[in-house]
Amino acid sequence: MPLKIDYEKCCWKDGRCISCGCGSDCVGCVEACPSGALKRSKILEYSAENCTDCGLCIQACKYDALSLI
Repeated sequence: MPLKIDYEKCCWKDGRCISCGCGSDCVGCVEACPSGALKRSKILEYSAENCTDCGLCIQACKYDALSLI
C-alpha cells in the first residue's frame, strides 16, 4: 500500500521543521521508518519501493500527516 503524505499537515516544509522549533533535529516519522522509505529534503520524500507498509511512520507522526492508501 502506498503512503499518503498530507503536506498541509506535515511539519517539514522548505527543508526545516516549522512546528516545534527544532530546526532540523526532528525525531519523528523518518527516524521511525526501519526501511528508509522516508527522507527529509526540501519536503518529506517517500520511496514506495523501500516501504514495507509497517505503519511505524504513521504512529510516529504527531500531526496525522501520514496515512496508508
